[in-house]
Amino acid sequence: MSNEIVTGLDVGGTKICVVVGRIIPDKRNPEIVGYSSVPSNGLRKGVVVDIEETVSAISAALEEAERMAGVPVDNAVVGVESATIQSQNSKGVIAVSRSDGEISPDDVVRVLEAARAVSVPANREILHVIPRSYKVDDQVGIHDPLGMTGVRLEVEAHVITASTPTIKNLTKCIYQAGLDIDEMVLGVLASSKAVLARNQKEVGVVVVDIGYSTTGVAVFEEGNVLYTSVLPVGASHVTNDIAIGLRTSIDVAEKVKLEEGCAVPAVIPERERIDLKKYGVGDGYYVSRREVAEIIEARMLEIFGMVNDELKKVGRDGMLPAGVVLTGGGSKLVGVIDLAKEAMRLPSQIGLPVNVSGMVDKLSDDPRMVAAVGLMEWASDVILKGSEVIGGSVKKESGDFGLAKIKDWFGQFLP
Repeated sequence: MSNEIVTGLDVGGTKICVVVGRIIPDKRNPEIVGYSSVPSNGLRKGVVVDIEETVSAISAALEEAERMAGVPVDNAVVGVESATIQSQNSKGVIAVSRSDGEISPDDVVRVLEAARAVSVPANREILHVIPRSYKVDDQVGIHDPLGMTGVRLEVEAHVITASTPTIKNLTKCIYQAGLDIDEMVLGVLASSKAVLARNQKEVGVVVVDIGYSTTGVAVFEEGNVLYTSVLPVGASHVTNDIAIGLRTSIDVAEKVKLEEGCAVPAVIPERERIDLKKYGVGDGYYVSRREVAEIIEARMLEIFGMVNDELKKVGRDGMLPAGVVLTGGGSKLVGVIDLAKEAMRLPSQIGLPVNVSGMVDKLSDDPRMVAAVGLMEWASDVILKGSEVIGGSVKKESGDFGLAKIKDWFGQFLP
């Protein structure tokens, strides 16, 4: 078990990120020994559109991470952040099996299997079945029922599903790159694992992972996942808006966004101009920096408005004491925290990996790598706690939950 290698693989719309860690005895989180980030254009909105491009990028990212870590990478936990993601709540009910009424691990497995028995279309498959709370007879709000005594055990669970073609195409790319899959995990849940502290999950928090073409949303309360969704809009939409507004190419618009962009126009002097010559656009072509900021603000307000709509579905808009934690490449925009505070009426902050050690010089301040770090930590849980069988691994299509260490899994969403 000691010094075992664990890997997280984040397959994004513009990049493939890999983080390799080593499990160290008596340390809570693995020590990072290698990482990489390689450009890729093989996905759109989390769906593979070019298998060859995706396989090539994954292979290059693995090679670079292996070279840095000095060890081979054979398997990984893989992130999924597709616009095809859907979620719903489900209940499971069973009779406690033991004659003395004590709830055993087998009982918890059976009640989660019962919650898993939801109506899922033929072209979709279950990615996660996450317990929210248990009820033992008339006792409600139980987090861990193991060892308790009762006759009837119930669970309220959050079930996350994904399009079967989306999962199978991504799986095919990863296998062709020579990598085995330990588990597939919703990307925003992995990001949450890397950036959230226990008290944030207890009092109520929403993680907003702004990726290239999708935005993941995960709401936590009382230590549990309350709600998840993936929105079909992301940072690429900001770039497209700038390209249209400036009548320039996508490449130039992306550079302008990253180097000159701001999400709060009011802080930009009205007469400040951007010389597009330095981006290779003719001579004497100037644009107003405030106008660029207004374009960015409009799209980001739309994204935060959509997140607010998701929060309204669970009655938590403006009602989460720990506020908003922003991650992903889209969170790097100047002024995005202030805009999020105004638009969502909640305290806001950038989410960065917490409690990480090892080679973290370029990871500790880059929200784009957060998901890969969280996936690496999730991979550690797979080994130490046997959590993959609850998550709904793609390699367990039969739904067989055979679980030996179920009790340890309940700490999976806690730091």
